[in-house]
Amino acid sequence: MSQHHELTAEQLRAVVNPDALTFETTAELREVRGTVGQERAMAALEFGCGVDQAGYNIFASGPTGTGRNSAILVRVREIAASRPAPSDWCYVSNFEDGRRPTALRLAPGTAPAFAEEVDGLIAMVRRELPRSFESDTYEALKESTVGDVQSERNRILRELEQEARTQGLILQPTPMGVVTLPMAEGHPMSREQFEQLPEEDRKALEERMEKLRERIGEALTQARELEKEAKRRVDDLDRQHAMSAIREAFAELKGKHADNAEVIRYLDRMAQDIVEHQEEFRAEAQDEQKKELPTRYRVNVLVSNDAAAGAPVVAENNPVYYNLLGRLDYQPVAGGALTDFTFIKPGALHRANGGFLIMQAIDALTSPFVWEALKRTLRSREASIENIGEQFTPIPAATLRPEPIPLGLKVILVGTPLIYFLLYLYDEEFRKLFKVRADFDVDMPQDEEVLRVFAEFLATHARNDGLRPLDRRGVAKMVEHAKRLAGDQEKVSTRMAPLADLVAEANYWARQEGAEVITDRHVDRALEQKEYRSRMLHDRLYEFIARGDIIVHTEGAVVGQVNGLAVLDLGDYSFGRPSRITCRVTPGRAGVINVDREAQLAGAIHTKAVLILTGYLAGTYATNAPLSLSASISFEQSYEVVEGDSASCAELFVILSSLSGVPLRQDIALTGSMDQYGSVQPIGGVNQKIEGFYTTCMLGGLTGTQGVMIPRQNAKNLMLKPEVVEAVRAGKFHVWTYETVDEGLEMLTGVRAGKPDEPDTIHGKAAAKLQEFGNALQGVKGEERTTIIEVPGRTPPPRPPAPPVPPSRP
Repeated sequence: MSQHHELTAEQLRAVVNPDALTFETTAELREVRGTVGQERAMAALEFGCGVDQAGYNIFASGPTGTGRNSAILVRVREIAASRPAPSDWCYVSNFEDGRRPTALRLAPGTAPAFAEEVDGLIAMVRRELPRSFESDTYEALKESTVGDVQSERNRILRELEQEARTQGLILQPTPMGVVTLPMAEGHPMSREQFEQLPEEDRKALEERMEKLRERIGEALTQARELEKEAKRRVDDLDRQHAMSAIREAFAELKGKHADNAEVIRYLDRMAQDIVEHQEEFRAEAQDEQKKELPTRYRVNVLVSNDAAAGAPVVAENNPVYYNLLGRLDYQPVAGGALTDFTFIKPGALHRANGGFLIMQAIDALTSPFVWEALKRTLRSREASIENIGEQFTPIPAATLRPEPIPLGLKVILVGTPLIYFLLYLYDEEFRKLFKVRADFDVDMPQDEEVLRVFAEFLATHARNDGLRPLDRRGVAKMVEHAKRLAGDQEKVSTRMAPLADLVAEANYWARQEGAEVITDRHVDRALEQKEYRSRMLHDRLYEFIARGDIIVHTEGAVVGQVNGLAVLDLGDYSFGRPSRITCRVTPGRAGVINVDREAQLAGAIHTKAVLILTGYLAGTYATNAPLSLSASISFEQSYEVVEGDSASCAELFVILSSLSGVPLRQDIALTGSMDQYGSVQPIGGVNQKIEGFYTTCMLGGLTGTQGVMIPRQNAKNLMLKPEVVEAVRAGKFHVWTYETVDEGLEMLTGVRAGKPDEPDTIHGKAAAKLQEFGNALQGVKGEERTTIIEVPGRTPPPRPPAPPVPPSRP
């Protein structure tokens, strides 16, 4: 094995020197706000919050645990604090159209006081207005207003009565009107007396009564007109008197809001409505049990903002329709339901108006009706309050239609990159409404400043959650774990949620020991116990390997068989496991047959890797003649879907081993992707893969020759567990790197890779075997010899196109 390809123990793990830290414990450090290492996301957030044009709302994307929510909340609150507080909003009665309550804008923080002022004004009106109508002044005004009309009416009635008496008649009022009766000796004549009169006298009386009735009709018409005039004068007097009674109080309130034309206009309309309904106030004065203020004169304070607190920041954790857009409540009454503008309730959009609204994208998308309503609101820049049922009822109901409120806010959606890509691709309105994307990264380069901020984050978290401080060794161990999470020796993870959880768990073990501070020992114990709680499937799998139920060879050499490496991800825990990859080759024209693909146990990326592998074979061995080969490749004892391209080098090696007859070492496992020219490419999960094969070798005992081959580019991703590092240091285990498939072949076989025209090399032997296969197929008449990638007639059904996702990091 070539020594210059082997990594030393020091290259397998980046160790943080505790002595490089300038503090004893994190109790000495200051607090840090927000998150760490998200400068790009914070810059995007600053930009989105600073642009005033429509459509520049923000979508904050990134994996869970990167501190998206806390960082956004902290920074947005800082931005909001420097901005002026937005207006207060109220709903008041629309005196022209009671079904359309009016939205009233007020200076920030003044709406509650205005509502109290209006209540006090109406209370005064209810008290003073009836009292003013009971005064002697009002009675004198009323008398002087209608006195002449009453005198004229009385004169007409007196003349009519005198005229009747001169004709021997008398006027007598009845419920049916005024009737005329003959008079005898100053009294109305009875019917018997009238019947006893001579016929001529009766006819004369009847003629006089008929003429008098015509005169009575004319007089009564004049009297009614005079009564109407008197009532009109009294009504005008009452309105003028009512207005004069409330004018001073209204003038005082209008003076307080002289700079708000909307309030002045509302108060003028209210005063006019009170004057028009002054009879109700006078009637209420007689009803001592009625204490409630009239509903139409109340002020429904929808939103009030503290003038000194800056712009509002609302984090809506449950953005269902009514919580987001507001609602109109109803009050059950006698089997029905009633409502008015005082039952209008605000939503998060109203509370955040003029500021910022933060919510989770998945919540907005999965809550019924919310997403379309949110887009409609942002598009129109108006917040309308309308209950859901009103949009779908087959028969429109007479209900309120509150005036929409102008909307000016920033909506910040928090979600994963996948949600962003799907919305951007399939929802055209999303592109217009959310033009700013703030990406939260999963790692950051390590330097002295990052180490300092990282330690301050740990100090802040421990202090805020009442945990013990960490000493320098504990912080160093936390940084090393952050490197392992990042999968890079030169970076640390920005996923602060799992790091904060680790501090809490280390604090538990420190408390169990009675320690005052958290040390590296407690962090190690927390990591061990966390892994122990989650590794049941891991232990069961390696139990099967130890018992021989899952066959993995770690010694010797075998033709057409190699140990590949895979990673099983269980969500909170992932681990590596070796997989035997085998190959059988025969003369044929089927090309490379992927058994897992044929069994529909292979993903699209793995299938692509097999096609790339086929391209390499064709370019290496079939430049002058078709490739005469049927090679069947299989992941043995694999019963789950195989995905990824990190086994493409191993698959190539088993094909070449089967063709050349050169055995492959079984004490070496390998991982690596390849291109069509034979260059090795980096892969993911390298730490778990190495540790998985190390555990497998440990089951049978380390021989000192065992190890793992990885792509050269993955050397910087190594953050192996200390026990693996120590085994390498002791020479019991090895880690090698390789850059080309030829280097890998030579490491696994000890034989020079060579070229197809060199007989004693691996490529030469493989080429010779392929020539034999071609000669064996020469006798097949009428068959066209071409390179076929999949078995003819067994192509699986086409799969639906996958939604676009960002390219994954190797």
